[in-house]
Order: sequence, then C-alpha cells, then structure tokens
Amino acid sequence: MALLDVQGLKVYFDTMEGAVRAVDDVRFSLGEGESLGLAGESGCGKTTAALAIMGLLPYNGRIVDGSIHYAGYDLTKLTPPQMRGIRWRHISIIFQGAMNALNPVKRIGQQIAEPIILHEKVDEEVAMKRVGELLELVGIHKDRIREYPHEFSGGMRQRVMIAMALACNPRIVIADEPVTALDVMIQAQILELLERLKRELGLSMILISHDLSVMAETCDSMAIMYAGKIVETGSVRDIFKRPNHPYTKDLIAAFPDIAGAQVLPAYIPGLLPSLIDPPMGCRFHPRCKFAWQRCVNEEPPLDPVANGHRSACHLNTSTPPPREVAR
Repeated sequence: MALLDVQGLKVYFDTMEGAVRAVDDVRFSLGEGESLGLAGESGCGKTTAALAIMGLLPYNGRIVDGSIHYAGYDLTKLTPPQMRGIRWRHISIIFQGAMNALNPVKRIGQQIAEPIILHEKVDEEVAMKRVGELLELVGIHKDRIREYPHEFSGGMRQRVMIAMALACNPRIVIADEPVTALDVMIQAQILELLERLKRELGLSMILISHDLSVMAETCDSMAIMYAGKIVETGSVRDIFKRPNHPYTKDLIAAFPDIAGAQVLPAYIPGLLPSLIDPPMGCRFHPRCKFAWQRCVNEEPPLDPVANGHRSACHLNTSTPPPREVAR
C-alpha cells in the first residue's frame, strides 16, 4: 500500500484573466522508503503539486478536485489546524532557494528549533540540543548554531534547510529544486547527503527538479509533467532507457551527452501553453512533431506501456495517417 497516494488532483489559481489550471488531474503514489522524481519545465505544476500536498497554497490557489491520501487521511479534507498537525511532523519540505526561505534576521538555530518547540511541546533547551544534533547530521558543526543565514555559503544554507526539514522526524520529505543555483561540486555533495539521509533514516522522498541528471542520481521512479499534467511515469531506468512519450524523448535529447558527439543538443521548439486556456486534446500537440488530428481532438489517457510504466500518448494505441499534420 502506498504511503502517499495522489489521485485526480486539480489545483487552480484565480487571476483577473481567469483560472490558471496549474495542476490538472494529476495522479501519482509514493511508497515506503521510495524516492519519486517530479520532472518537467519551469511552470509545469511541479511545485504547485508539492504545495497542495503541504497545504501551503497561496491565497488565490484552491484545490478544485481530487484526493491526497496519507495514513488513512485525505489531506484535502482536513481543517487548517489538523493540517498543521501533519505538516513537519509527518510531511516536510525543503523549499526552493535557501537564501529566500531562511529568515535573514533570525539565527539558524532558532529557525530549526521552531517546529520542534511547536510540535513536540519541549522547552528551548531541549530543542536547541536537538538542533545541534541535526546540524552535525547534515555536516555543519554545532558551534555554528547561533550564526545568521548570511554567514553561510549557498551549499551550507541548503544543508540548514535540510536540517530544518528533518527537525520533527517526518516520514516524507519533499525536496523542491534542492540543488538549483549551486555549483556542480556542491550539487553532488547535497545529492549525496540526501541519499545518505534517506537510507539511514528510512525516509520517503519526492524530489522536484527540471534537471533529469538529478533524478538519475537519487530517484527510484519518475513522473514527467507537462502543462499541469503527468505525461509519463515509470522507474528511472525505464524513463531513461525506454522513454515513450514524445515530450520525455525530447527532454532527454535536450540533455548534453559528454561522451557523445560534440554538437549542440536538440531543443524543444515553442513555449509552454497558457494554462488559463490550454490546448484541447493533448497539451503537447502544438510542439509535437508526431501530432495529428486525433491529438487535437482527444486527450490521451495515461495507459500502461510496460510493467510499472505508463504514458499518455495516442501513438501507443494508433498510427497517424501518412503526412497528416495537426495545427
């Protein structure tokens, strides 16, 4: 049985131009001790899905439909006080951009201790002792407990955010772009740290990134998102070795191959569609070189293409007419 099960999730944002369908009928599950990667271009709905799970949507965001089941509860039905009991004790998040996520005028020890004091009802002395242990766990000397965020490098600030996410011993950690804006060596250290903590603490993890190499390093399974929808799911090996959806194939082709020919990688023409008025049928069809009229008329279901591997593409069930181009 899945530890976290998301079914038919729809999250819309109300704007003056209309409702933005940021997440539209998304489905995925996370097993005990599993690492799931959510990949896709910026603006495809990855972070919105994570914020919906955490109950941290901004004021104009709302869950329109769907369910998020965890430990027998549907998180979409919980009241704000009930959700506060789940958040951080059971599910925590490493926010994107450590410099912006940390309060610049509070010492890092105070910030990590806050959820411990709130959820575990302990005094500050006990909480600060726990903070020292957490800092040592992520590779920061506990003597730095009284320092401010600006006194840490980017990689060290990211380690502080990881320590904060682990403060209340959660079962699930969501890492939202944990290595963005870090240099390659620091990225490798942070990914190695996350993998070690997952293994030692028995964590389940959702890793959000637009960088497929990050997924290859740390995840067991992947879900590829495009324009608010999941277009392909499967094991990391299946996605990389046997990609099925045209968008997944284009994403992998756009990734530089240092062992291959020294040429510029391919790119995906066009832009993400407006999620206020998304295309009918398959949302990728305006950018897809294989699209035909059926792709315009019908939305493809997320069908199995192999054991544990699903893809939402009409090419799985039919062959396009010769030289027919949908526009």
